[in-house]
Amino acid sequence: MSIVKSNHCVFDTHYHIVFPVKYRKALLEPPITRAIREIAAAMTERYDVWFEQLGTDGDHIHILCSFHPKYSGSEIVGMFKSITTKQLFKQFPELRKELWGGEFWSDGYFISTISEKGSWQQVERYVRNQGKTKQTEQLRLL
Repeated sequence: MSIVKSNHCVFDTHYHIVFPVKYRKALLEPPITRAIREIAAAMTERYDVWFEQLGTDGDHIHILCSFHPKYSGSEIVGMFKSITTKQLFKQFPELRKELWGGEFWSDGYFISTISEKGSWQQVERYVRNQGKTKQTEQLRLL
């Protein structure tokens, strides 16, 4: 994504957002991840937000996105969590058995701005490759 021209502003913003599934449950299996991608594509059509990469690693999601400056990062996170939760519970009713209380995502999140000029490619590659590498056993000191 490059410079976007809107009615009253021009912008080139990129954000890396990360947040976990409620209770850190590893529920982000391929069917759910596909559904999240479809929901994100529908959000792009309706709102001024562009999801450039989505990567999941079992119990959390990484999002590389750009959005109109009229939104704050917390508004985008809230919007994404709200819409995906509603749609996922509708498409996968069995998720309600795993997660009680009507929440799919944890409350907290991480957000960082990303520059195309600096670490953009590195973060994009990292997000794209989420969940594709095998878990390796951690080395023990003793």
